[in-house]
Amino acid sequence: MSVSENQGFNTRAVHAGQAFEPRTGAVVPPVHFSSTYAQDGIGGLRDGYEYGRGTNPTRDALQEQLAALEGGTHAYSFSSGLAAEDSLIRALTRPGDHIVLGNDAYGGTYRLISRVLGEWGIGNTPVDMADLDAVRTAVAANKTRFVWVETPSNPLMKITDIEALATIAHDAGALLVVDNTFASPYLQTPLALGADVVVHSTTKYIGGHSDVVGGAVVVNDAELAEKIGFVQFAVGAVSGPMDAFLTTRGLKTLGVRMDRHSDNGQAVAEWLLERPEVEAVLYPGLPSHPGHELAKKQMKKFGGMVSVQFKGGEAAARTVAENTSVFTLAESLGGIESLMNYPSEMTHASVKGTELAVPVNLIRLSCGIEDVEDLIADLEQAFTFLK
Repeated sequence: MSVSENQGFNTRAVHAGQAFEPRTGAVVPPVHFSSTYAQDGIGGLRDGYEYGRGTNPTRDALQEQLAALEGGTHAYSFSSGLAAEDSLIRALTRPGDHIVLGNDAYGGTYRLISRVLGEWGIGNTPVDMADLDAVRTAVAANKTRFVWVETPSNPLMKITDIEALATIAHDAGALLVVDNTFASPYLQTPLALGADVVVHSTTKYIGGHSDVVGGAVVVNDAELAEKIGFVQFAVGAVSGPMDAFLTTRGLKTLGVRMDRHSDNGQAVAEWLLERPEVEAVLYPGLPSHPGHELAKKQMKKFGGMVSVQFKGGEAAARTVAENTSVFTLAESLGGIESLMNYPSEMTHASVKGTELAVPVNLIRLSCGIEDVEDLIADLEQAFTFLK
Protein backbone atom coordinates (compact mmCIF):
# COMPACT_ATOMS: atom_id res chain seq x y z
CA MET A 1 0.00 0.00 0.00
CA SER A 2 1.31 3.44 -0.89
CA VAL A 3 1.08 5.98 1.92
CA SER A 4 0.42 9.70 1.50
CA GLU A 5 0.66 12.61 3.90
CA ASN A 6 -3.07 13.17 3.42
CA GLN A 7 -3.95 9.89 5.08
CA GLY A 8 -4.79 9.72 8.77
CA PHE A 9 -2.21 9.20 11.50
CA ASN A 10 -3.13 5.61 12.32
CA THR A 11 -3.16 4.62 8.64
CA ARG A 12 0.32 6.05 8.20
CA ALA A 13 1.51 4.42 11.41
CA VAL A 14 0.40 0.99 10.25
CA HIS A 15 1.50 1.19 6.61
CA ALA A 16 4.45 3.62 6.17
CA GLY A 17 7.57 1.61 5.38
CA GLN A 18 5.63 -1.62 5.87
CA ALA A 19 4.99 -3.00 2.38
CA PHE A 20 4.43 -6.76 2.40
CA GLU A 21 7.39 -8.98 1.56
CA PRO A 22 7.14 -9.57 -2.23
CA ARG A 23 8.44 -13.13 -2.48
CA THR A 24 6.06 -14.76 0.00
CA GLY A 25 3.51 -12.02 0.58
CA ALA A 26 4.30 -11.90 4.31
CA VAL A 27 2.25 -9.01 5.70
CA VAL A 28 4.87 -8.21 8.34
CA PRO A 29 8.22 -7.45 6.68
CA PRO A 30 11.05 -9.75 7.81
CA VAL A 31 13.73 -8.64 10.25
CA HIS A 32 17.04 -8.36 8.40
CA PHE A 33 19.84 -9.46 10.70
CA SER A 34 22.58 -9.57 8.08
CA SER A 35 25.63 -7.44 8.81
CA THR A 36 26.71 -7.33 5.16
CA TYR A 37 25.26 -7.68 1.66
CA ALA A 38 26.40 -9.50 -1.49
CA GLN A 39 27.50 -7.25 -4.34
CA ASP A 40 26.88 -7.84 -8.04
CA GLY A 41 30.51 -7.21 -8.92
CA ILE A 42 32.70 -4.64 -7.18
CA GLY A 43 30.52 -1.69 -6.22
CA GLY A 44 27.40 -3.34 -7.62
CA LEU A 45 25.11 -2.74 -4.66
CA ARG A 46 21.57 -4.10 -4.52
CA ASP A 47 19.25 -1.20 -3.65
CA GLY A 48 22.20 0.57 -2.02
CA TYR A 49 22.80 -2.06 0.67
CA GLU A 50 26.44 -2.62 1.53
CA TYR A 51 27.10 -2.90 5.29
CA GLY A 52 24.82 -3.00 8.33
CA ARG A 53 26.16 0.09 10.05
CA GLY A 54 25.29 2.19 7.05
CA THR A 55 22.02 0.66 5.90
CA ASN A 56 19.62 -2.04 7.01
CA PRO A 57 16.16 -2.70 5.53
CA THR A 58 14.49 -3.03 8.93
CA ARG A 59 16.00 0.24 10.15
CA ASP A 60 15.13 1.94 6.86
CA ALA A 61 11.50 0.87 7.28
CA LEU A 62 11.40 2.38 10.77
CA GLN A 63 12.97 5.59 9.54
CA GLU A 64 10.37 5.91 6.79
CA GLN A 65 7.64 5.32 9.36
CA LEU A 66 9.04 7.97 11.73
CA ALA A 67 9.36 10.57 8.98
CA ALA A 68 5.79 9.94 7.82
CA LEU A 69 4.37 10.44 11.31
CA GLU A 70 6.39 13.55 12.20
CA GLY A 71 5.76 15.17 8.82
CA GLY A 72 9.46 15.14 7.95
CA THR A 73 11.35 14.18 4.83
CA HIS A 74 14.17 12.31 6.61
CA ALA A 75 14.40 10.36 9.87
CA TYR A 76 17.36 8.65 11.49
CA SER A 77 17.14 5.90 14.09
CA PHE A 78 19.77 5.52 16.81
CA SER A 79 20.67 3.14 19.61
CA SER A 80 19.29 5.50 22.29
CA GLY A 81 17.76 8.93 22.66
CA LEU A 82 21.04 10.36 23.93
CA ALA A 83 22.92 8.80 21.01
CA ALA A 84 20.47 10.58 18.71
CA GLU A 85 21.04 13.90 20.49
CA ASP A 86 24.81 13.47 20.52
CA SER A 87 24.92 12.70 16.80
CA LEU A 88 22.65 15.65 16.02
CA ILE A 89 24.80 18.08 17.99
CA ARG A 90 28.05 16.84 16.51
CA ALA A 91 26.57 16.93 13.02
CA LEU A 92 25.34 20.53 13.19
CA THR A 93 27.55 22.36 15.70
CA ARG A 94 31.23 23.18 16.02
CA PRO A 95 33.41 24.22 18.99
CA GLY A 96 32.46 27.74 19.97
CA ASP A 97 28.77 27.27 19.19
CA HIS A 98 26.13 27.66 21.87
CA ILE A 99 22.91 25.90 22.87
CA VAL A 100 20.11 27.74 24.66
CA LEU A 101 17.97 25.13 26.39
CA GLY A 102 15.11 24.95 28.84
CA ASN A 103 16.00 25.28 32.50
CA ASP A 104 14.01 22.13 33.23
CA ALA A 105 15.48 19.93 30.51
CA TYR A 106 15.86 16.18 30.97
CA GLY A 107 18.88 15.54 33.18
CA GLY A 108 20.56 13.26 30.66
CA THR A 109 20.30 15.88 27.93
CA TYR A 110 21.83 18.54 30.15
CA ARG A 111 24.60 16.17 31.24
CA LEU A 112 25.41 15.41 27.59
CA ILE A 113 25.45 19.07 26.56
CA SER A 114 27.21 20.42 29.63
CA ARG A 115 29.63 17.74 30.76
CA VAL A 116 30.39 15.80 27.57
CA LEU A 117 30.03 18.27 24.71
CA GLY A 118 31.06 21.17 26.91
CA GLU A 119 34.54 19.61 26.89
CA TRP A 120 34.38 19.85 23.08
CA GLY A 121 33.72 23.58 23.26
CA ILE A 122 29.92 23.70 23.06
CA GLY A 123 28.50 26.30 25.45
CA ASN A 124 25.03 26.33 26.96
CA THR A 125 22.62 28.65 28.72
CA PRO A 126 19.60 27.25 30.57
CA VAL A 127 16.62 29.63 30.45
CA ASP A 128 12.91 29.66 31.25
CA MET A 129 11.42 28.98 27.82
CA ALA A 130 8.14 30.63 28.83
CA ASP A 131 9.99 33.94 29.16
CA LEU A 132 10.46 34.80 25.49
CA ASP A 133 12.41 37.98 26.27
CA ALA A 134 14.87 35.94 28.34
CA VAL A 135 15.20 33.49 25.44
CA ARG A 136 15.92 36.33 23.01
CA THR A 137 18.55 37.77 25.35
CA ALA A 138 20.27 34.41 25.81
CA VAL A 139 20.24 33.69 22.08
CA ALA A 140 21.69 37.11 21.24
CA ALA A 141 24.41 36.91 23.90
CA ASN A 142 26.24 34.00 22.30
CA LYS A 143 26.94 32.30 19.00
CA THR A 144 23.73 30.31 19.33
CA ARG A 145 23.31 27.37 17.00
CA PHE A 146 20.40 25.60 18.71
CA VAL A 147 17.41 26.66 20.74
CA TRP A 148 16.49 23.39 22.44
CA VAL A 149 13.14 22.78 24.10
CA GLU A 150 11.05 19.99 25.57
CA THR A 151 7.30 20.56 25.55
CA PRO A 152 5.77 19.21 27.71
CA SER A 153 8.96 19.32 29.75
CA ASN A 154 10.37 16.58 31.94
CA PRO A 155 9.27 16.49 34.74
CA LEU A 156 7.77 19.93 35.41
CA MET A 157 5.32 19.62 32.50
CA LYS A 158 5.91 23.16 31.23
CA ILE A 159 4.37 24.03 27.87
CA THR A 160 6.37 26.15 25.45
CA ASP A 161 5.17 28.06 22.40
CA ILE A 162 6.92 26.26 19.53
CA GLU A 163 5.95 28.81 16.89
CA ALA A 164 7.25 31.72 18.97
CA LEU A 165 10.55 29.96 19.68
CA ALA A 166 10.96 29.13 16.00
CA THR A 167 10.68 32.82 15.15
CA ILE A 168 13.25 33.78 17.80
CA ALA A 169 15.66 31.09 16.67
CA HIS A 170 15.34 31.85 12.97
CA ASP A 171 15.68 35.61 13.48
CA ALA A 172 19.06 34.89 15.08
CA GLY A 173 20.14 32.40 12.42
CA ALA A 174 19.74 29.48 14.84
CA LEU A 175 17.80 26.22 14.60
CA LEU A 176 14.93 25.15 16.83
CA VAL A 177 15.21 21.61 18.19
CA VAL A 178 12.13 20.14 19.89
CA ASP A 179 12.31 17.04 22.06
CA ASN A 180 8.91 15.54 21.31
CA THR A 181 9.28 12.47 23.53
CA PHE A 182 6.52 13.31 26.04
CA ALA A 183 3.94 14.28 23.42
CA SER A 184 4.84 11.82 20.65
CA PRO A 185 3.98 12.63 17.01
CA TYR A 186 0.40 11.57 17.67
CA LEU A 187 -0.24 14.51 19.99
CA GLN A 188 2.11 17.11 18.52
CA THR A 189 4.06 17.71 15.29
CA PRO A 190 6.70 20.39 15.92
CA LEU A 191 7.95 20.53 12.32
CA ALA A 192 4.53 21.80 11.26
CA LEU A 193 4.83 24.54 13.91
CA GLY A 194 8.17 25.80 12.60
CA ALA A 195 10.74 23.61 14.34
CA ASP A 196 13.79 22.56 12.32
CA VAL A 197 14.59 19.31 14.11
CA VAL A 198 12.61 16.85 16.22
CA VAL A 199 14.33 14.42 18.58
CA HIS A 200 12.86 11.44 20.42
CA SER A 201 13.75 8.84 22.92
CA THR A 202 11.87 6.13 21.04
CA THR A 203 12.31 4.03 24.18
CA LYS A 204 9.28 5.84 25.55
CA TYR A 205 5.88 6.24 23.87
CA ILE A 206 6.99 5.31 20.36
CA GLY A 207 8.32 1.89 21.41
CA GLY A 208 5.64 1.83 24.06
CA HIS A 209 6.28 -1.55 25.69
CA SER A 210 9.39 -0.98 27.85
CA ASP A 211 11.31 -3.60 25.89
CA VAL A 212 13.57 -1.60 23.56
CA VAL A 213 15.95 1.35 23.86
CA GLY A 214 16.27 3.77 20.95
CA GLY A 215 16.30 7.33 19.68
CA ALA A 216 15.42 9.29 16.57
CA VAL A 217 16.09 12.55 14.76
CA VAL A 218 13.59 13.87 12.18
CA VAL A 219 14.05 16.84 9.80
CA ASN A 220 12.48 18.18 6.63
CA ASP A 221 15.57 19.87 5.22
CA ALA A 222 17.81 17.92 2.84
CA GLU A 223 21.01 19.76 3.80
CA LEU A 224 20.52 19.08 7.50
CA ALA A 225 19.56 15.51 6.70
CA GLU A 226 22.77 14.89 4.76
CA LYS A 227 24.92 16.06 7.68
CA ILE A 228 23.01 14.02 10.25
CA GLY A 229 23.02 10.94 8.02
CA PHE A 230 26.78 11.20 7.59
CA VAL A 231 27.36 11.23 11.36
CA GLN A 232 24.92 8.34 11.83
CA PHE A 233 27.01 6.33 9.36
CA ALA A 234 30.45 7.55 10.45
CA VAL A 235 29.90 7.22 14.21
CA GLY A 236 27.64 4.20 14.02
CA ALA A 237 25.35 4.52 17.04
CA VAL A 238 22.54 2.97 15.02
CA SER A 239 19.60 0.91 16.18
CA GLY A 240 20.09 -2.79 15.55
CA PRO A 241 17.59 -4.71 13.40
CA MET A 242 15.69 -6.27 16.31
CA ASP A 243 15.49 -2.94 18.11
CA ALA A 244 14.23 -1.31 14.91
CA PHE A 245 11.62 -4.05 14.48
CA LEU A 246 10.36 -3.72 18.07
CA THR A 247 10.15 0.06 17.68
CA THR A 248 8.22 -0.29 14.42
CA ARG A 249 5.84 -2.74 16.05
CA GLY A 250 5.21 -0.31 18.89
CA LEU A 251 4.81 2.66 16.58
CA LYS A 252 1.96 0.98 14.71
CA THR A 253 -0.27 1.21 17.81
CA LEU A 254 0.91 4.63 19.01
CA GLY A 255 -2.34 6.42 18.24
CA VAL A 256 -4.64 4.05 20.08
CA ARG A 257 -2.26 3.86 23.02
CA MET A 258 -1.89 7.63 23.31
CA ASP A 259 -5.65 8.04 23.43
CA ARG A 260 -5.76 5.72 26.45
CA HIS A 261 -2.64 7.20 28.08
CA SER A 262 -4.16 10.67 27.74
CA ASP A 263 -7.55 9.66 29.14
CA ASN A 264 -5.91 7.97 32.11
CA GLY A 265 -3.56 10.88 32.71
CA GLN A 266 -6.45 13.34 32.72
CA ALA A 267 -8.45 11.27 35.20
CA VAL A 268 -5.48 10.73 37.54
CA ALA A 269 -4.60 14.44 37.44
CA GLU A 270 -8.17 15.45 38.29
CA TRP A 271 -8.25 12.98 41.19
CA LEU A 272 -4.93 14.26 42.55
CA LEU A 273 -6.14 17.84 42.33
CA GLU A 274 -8.81 17.11 44.97
CA ARG A 275 -6.46 15.48 47.48
CA PRO A 276 -5.62 17.54 50.60
CA GLU A 277 -2.11 16.02 50.74
CA VAL A 278 -1.21 17.52 47.36
CA GLU A 279 0.48 20.90 46.95
CA ALA A 280 0.37 21.05 43.14
CA VAL A 281 -0.59 18.90 40.16
CA LEU A 282 1.44 19.54 37.02
CA TYR A 283 -0.61 18.43 34.03
CA PRO A 284 -1.39 20.54 30.94
CA GLY A 285 -4.88 19.09 30.65
CA LEU A 286 -5.98 20.93 33.79
CA PRO A 287 -7.49 24.40 33.20
CA SER A 288 -5.42 25.62 36.16
CA HIS A 289 -2.16 24.75 34.38
CA PRO A 290 -0.48 27.97 33.12
CA GLY A 291 0.16 26.35 29.74
CA HIS A 292 -3.30 24.86 29.30
CA GLU A 293 -4.55 27.14 26.53
CA LEU A 294 -1.28 26.87 24.61
CA ALA A 295 -1.33 23.09 24.98
CA LYS A 296 -4.88 23.03 23.58
CA LYS A 297 -3.58 24.96 20.57
CA GLN A 298 -0.52 22.85 19.72
CA MET A 299 -1.42 19.42 21.07
CA LYS A 300 -4.21 16.97 20.17
CA LYS A 301 -4.57 15.71 23.75
CA PHE A 302 -2.50 16.19 26.89
CA GLY A 303 -0.66 12.88 27.30
CA GLY A 304 -0.12 10.39 30.06
CA MET A 305 2.56 12.16 32.11
CA VAL A 306 1.50 13.71 35.43
CA SER A 307 3.78 15.24 38.05
CA VAL A 308 2.60 15.92 41.58
CA GLN A 309 4.10 17.82 44.51
CA PHE A 310 3.25 17.05 48.14
CA LYS A 311 2.61 19.36 51.08
CA GLY A 312 4.53 16.89 53.23
CA GLY A 313 7.73 17.53 51.30
CA GLU A 314 10.36 14.98 50.41
CA ALA A 315 9.21 12.45 52.97
CA ALA A 316 5.68 12.37 51.57
CA ALA A 317 6.89 12.04 47.99
CA ARG A 318 9.19 9.17 48.90
CA THR A 319 6.45 7.44 50.90
CA VAL A 320 3.97 7.43 48.03
CA ALA A 321 6.65 6.43 45.51
CA GLU A 322 7.57 3.37 47.59
CA ASN A 323 4.07 2.14 48.40
CA THR A 324 2.27 1.48 45.12
CA SER A 325 1.70 -1.86 43.41
CA VAL A 326 0.05 -1.09 40.06
CA PHE A 327 2.43 1.82 39.53
CA THR A 328 5.94 0.35 39.41
CA LEU A 329 8.81 2.38 40.87
CA ALA A 330 11.22 2.53 37.94
CA GLU A 331 13.09 4.79 35.56
CA SER A 332 11.68 5.62 32.12
CA LEU A 333 8.14 6.30 30.97
CA GLY A 334 5.69 5.85 28.12
CA GLY A 335 5.13 2.10 28.37
CA ILE A 336 1.80 0.33 28.51
CA GLU A 337 2.38 -0.27 32.23
CA SER A 338 2.18 2.59 34.73
CA LEU A 339 5.48 3.73 36.23
CA MET A 340 6.33 6.02 39.11
CA ASN A 341 9.57 7.95 39.39
CA TYR A 342 11.21 10.13 42.03
CA PRO A 343 13.18 12.40 39.67
CA SER A 344 15.40 14.12 42.22
CA GLU A 345 17.19 10.83 42.94
CA MET A 346 16.45 8.93 39.74
CA THR A 347 16.12 10.40 36.23
CA HIS A 348 17.34 13.88 37.20
CA ALA A 349 19.99 13.06 39.81
CA SER A 350 22.67 14.40 37.44
CA VAL A 351 21.31 17.97 37.76
CA LYS A 352 21.08 18.12 41.55
CA GLY A 353 22.67 21.32 42.79
CA THR A 354 22.09 23.15 39.49
CA GLU A 355 19.25 25.45 38.44
CA LEU A 356 17.75 22.44 36.67
CA ALA A 357 17.31 20.58 39.98
CA VAL A 358 13.88 19.00 40.47
CA PRO A 359 11.87 19.78 43.63
CA VAL A 360 12.36 17.05 46.23
CA ASN A 361 8.62 16.91 46.97
CA LEU A 362 7.79 15.85 43.39
CA ILE A 363 7.02 12.47 41.91
CA ARG A 364 6.38 11.81 38.23
CA LEU A 365 3.68 9.41 37.08
CA SER A 366 3.64 7.71 33.70
CA CYS A 367 0.03 6.58 33.42
CA GLY A 368 -0.20 3.37 31.43
CA ILE A 369 -3.17 1.79 29.69
CA GLU A 370 -4.56 -0.14 32.67
CA ASP A 371 -8.10 0.46 33.90
CA VAL A 372 -8.00 3.94 35.39
CA GLU A 373 -10.07 2.86 38.41
CA ASP A 374 -7.19 0.57 39.39
CA LEU A 375 -4.62 3.34 38.98
CA ILE A 376 -6.60 5.65 41.25
CA ALA A 377 -7.21 2.89 43.80
CA ASP A 378 -3.49 2.18 43.87
CA LEU A 379 -2.67 5.83 44.54
CA GLU A 380 -5.40 6.06 47.15
CA GLN A 381 -3.98 3.14 49.16
CA ALA A 382 -0.46 4.63 48.87
CA PHE A 383 -1.75 7.89 50.31
CA THR A 384 -2.89 6.04 53.43
CA PHE A 385 0.79 5.69 54.36
CA LEU A 386 1.12 9.48 54.70
CA LYS A 387 1.09 10.68 58.29
